[in-house]
Amino acid sequence: MRRTLDFVNEIAGILYVGGILSHIVIGAVIGTPDGATAVTVYNYKLTSAYILILPGLGLKLACDLALFFIWKERARWMIVKLACQAFLAVNAFVFLVPMMPDLLALAEAGDPAEPVSDAFHALEAREALVGMSNVLPLVTELIMGAFKPRLGQKAPSSALPA
Repeated sequence: MRRTLDFVNEIAGILYVGGILSHIVIGAVIGTPDGATAVTVYNYKLTSAYILILPGLGLKLACDLALFFIWKERARWMIVKLACQAFLAVNAFVFLVPMMPDLLALAEAGDPAEPVSDAFHALEAREALVGMSNVLPLVTELIMGAFKPRLGQKAPSSALPA
């Protein structure tokens, strides 16, 4: 059962991080869009958030909570990992995903052939800022899960050189 949980956790990480990277790439490729392009991009971003990012984050959190409560994984790295995931979940569910329908609505409200509105750019800048605040917690969460560092705990005496 533990191997299955670890496998699901890996798939969840791929969904979550892959979805985030696709948002970054499409934003970099598009640059400053016209109205029609912004509609297409934010339709994509909203759909990929619902299909990849949120399910991936939810699965990661569920797997790590199972490790914590069922398998009694109480090491400091796990506590740091869960704290980072809590931060990421709040950012995703409270800030980032709710901004996407608003950005899509602003893009749809403008003329498809004209540049997007200043209101669109202002909200897009907020979305980018909140997204950037995820970098450190995300990298920390990934490092904790991959390397499981001791974080100030003494090495077991059997691991010390004689």
